[in-house]
Amino acid sequence: MGVGITVEQLNAFYGKTQALFDINLNVLANHATALIGPSGCGKSTFIRCLNRMHETIPDARVEGKVRIGEFAVYNGTSATQLRRRVGMVFQKPNPFPTMSIYDNVAAGLKLNGFRNRKQLDEIVEKSLHSSALWDEVKDSLHKKSGASLSGGQQQRLCIARALAVQPEVLLMDEPCSALDPISTGKIEELIFQLKEQYTIVIVTHNMQQAARVAEFTGFFLLGKMIEFDKTEKVFTNPSDKRTEDYVTGRFG
Repeated sequence: MGVGITVEQLNAFYGKTQALFDINLNVLANHATALIGPSGCGKSTFIRCLNRMHETIPDARVEGKVRIGEFAVYNGTSATQLRRRVGMVFQKPNPFPTMSIYDNVAAGLKLNGFRNRKQLDEIVEKSLHSSALWDEVKDSLHKKSGASLSGGQQQRLCIARALAVQPEVLLMDEPCSALDPISTGKIEELIFQLKEQYTIVIVTHNMQQAARVAEFTGFFLLGKMIEFDKTEKVFTNPSDKRTEDYVTGRFG
């Protein structure tokens, strides 16, 4: 079984500018949770706070509590240790261009001192299977670079790289926004399969995508989480007029 995420009174700042205001949220284990809202509303900042990517920006800081299962994110534990448990897939595929497909997937493991070649082979193959990429690349693992793949394949390679370190949570920041419809469909199918083993949080501008892949949806506006509920309710019977205006296209 996977682990859930608990967020209490989370506030985030860029210098003196506050980007998130008192976010409280419980993300259920082994489910996909979508975050929707207009550009600049805090969605990406929020998921970056879950694995402390927020800290990589100068003058950025966070107040509040985040727990991944029983693990307290902001209690002095190293960010490296945290990111082994919380994988991240970004908006644009970012394979390491000079590395082979194999080395791209194995990169995180090697960075953590993993050297057993037989086990590396097994984990790379398993991760590529899990990201629905194995059959397409199995004959060119060492011959092709990650950058030689198509955009959709590159994104699935990045998912395989994230899965290789065996995280408990997978964060996805608009993973399909740069992809064609066929590649998007493959990523969405993948999310369905992966949530049996991982807790997934996905930021998306595509409300149809949120409706297709996520059991729960949170609506962000101006740094606040206006509503969080079962996806069907958010889209068909929202509790807040601002949510209704957004999902029906009146603004945003």
